[in-house]
Amino acid sequence: MSGIPEITADDAAGLPSQHKATHNEKLVILGSSLGTVFEWYDFYLYGLLATIITAQFFSGVNETTGFIFALAAFAAGFAVRPFGALFFGRIGDMFGRKNTFLVTMGIMGLSTFLVGLLPNYATIGVAAPLMLVALRLLQGLALGGEYGGAATYVAEHAPDGKRGFYTSFIQTTATLGLFAALLVVIGVRYGVGEEAFKAWGWRIPFLISAILLGVSLWIRMQLEESPAFTRMKAEGKISKAPLTEAFARWGNLKIVLIALFGAVMGQAVVWYTGQFYALFFLEKMLKVDGATTNILIAIALLLATPAFVVFGWLSDRIGRKPIIMAGCLLAALTYFPLFDALSRNANPALYAAVQSAPVVVNADPARCSVQFDPIGANKFDLQTCDIAKSFLAKAGVSYRNAATPGAESSIRIGSAVVPVPVTAGLSPTARAVAIAAFQTQAKAALTTAGYPEKADPAAINKPAVVGILFILVLYVTMVYGPIAALLVELFPTNIRYSSMSLPYHIGNGWFGGFLPTVAFAMVAATGDIYYGLWYPVLAAGICFVAGMILLPETFRRSID
Repeated sequence: MSGIPEITADDAAGLPSQHKATHNEKLVILGSSLGTVFEWYDFYLYGLLATIITAQFFSGVNETTGFIFALAAFAAGFAVRPFGALFFGRIGDMFGRKNTFLVTMGIMGLSTFLVGLLPNYATIGVAAPLMLVALRLLQGLALGGEYGGAATYVAEHAPDGKRGFYTSFIQTTATLGLFAALLVVIGVRYGVGEEAFKAWGWRIPFLISAILLGVSLWIRMQLEESPAFTRMKAEGKISKAPLTEAFARWGNLKIVLIALFGAVMGQAVVWYTGQFYALFFLEKMLKVDGATTNILIAIALLLATPAFVVFGWLSDRIGRKPIIMAGCLLAALTYFPLFDALSRNANPALYAAVQSAPVVVNADPARCSVQFDPIGANKFDLQTCDIAKSFLAKAGVSYRNAATPGAESSIRIGSAVVPVPVTAGLSPTARAVAIAAFQTQAKAALTTAGYPEKADPAAINKPAVVGILFILVLYVTMVYGPIAALLVELFPTNIRYSSMSLPYHIGNGWFGGFLPTVAFAMVAATGDIYYGLWYPVLAAGICFVAGMILLPETFRRSID
């Protein structure tokens, strides 16, 4: 790890403890942020294309399980982020921030490019999703080392009293990366057409990352090491064992745990609910087409992104804690009414049908399975309860359960009742015919009750939907805008990269990254499209309570 300028202790003594950023250093900070945008672009492409990824790589299982599997592969990249934080955090604390940037960027860019070249399930079978997950794991490791370095680097260049403002630009990079990915996906979708995009055009955004990799590496090559690390190196104060100091000593480990459960956990679930779960909810639950969903999300992101900087700036004046806690509390209190309003405005026909003709599954609970099949062996075609719920899950129809012990199942749609055929003992061919006849009858009943197959683009109240999405993203800016400055200020310089990276990536990698997977599994298990919201509501609420009691205010601290 070379490239760190050799500076003597006498040279270091001439550096002010927290200097004002020069013009060149501001350009360096801008370049660091821009490079991070590209890295987030790479990482979030997969999430935007989860529905298509399901068809390409998980077509060997039923549709509901395939979508949950696709989300699980999305989450796999988050699962390993804490390990990337430990590995690259140690390197960053021992050898410098700049060199670590270059390694993480190279791994991320190459992994993303290779996703665009992967053969699909139809071509090579189960090897396709396995290779996809392997590349997602590499991406997660790289991103685990990225964020802590970028936030630490920028904070150590920022003057006192402006760390919230300066680091807020790093906080915009995740959203700007998502926004860039949205623009590319929208452009390619309209350029090649929806059918071609589903068949092969989805690969183009991944392949474009090769260009972004070259630009990003060039940007990172221009960076200079941070003055705080340079001073620490010159004074011989670099930690020889940063992981031991950070996590094996209770004094620092206690701060890591407070940061995780009193700040980052809530920030993570608010971030992923506002920017990813909302996207999946629109497309999967409300049946809004993918292109329209991407455009609506992109507009909301464009409108709300400046608020990252606003709340970062505000945190320099009133503190980090009150803004983050307010965002968690607002999210916990308003998610259910906001997503209800989203349903009403994004697919009014579906919303009206649910109100006027709710769907009820009458079934014996002892004969029902959870509509999730990890190995793809269950076709849900033997028990009448499973046949009913499998049909409704695939159709994306919300329902509630009514226990009828000992009885065979039926679906009540408003006043209409559709009996489910008993298929046990039938031959596979006869079973398929019986189920097909049931599905035809159930679809006709849903149509009569007003349930649409897809959201009508002309009926979508687009200003209202964008407004709701804007509120959701505004909560994101409240919790995320000040979080980098808070984490940097919590930990000492010699173990800062490692210490702040681990709680950040456990929070965002595990609590946040697994949110779509867990939430949709909860929906599949209950039939209630809103049930998955209990995950972020409870996590944000717990974080608010823990943060109010345990989290210190840091905005007046020196970071040297």
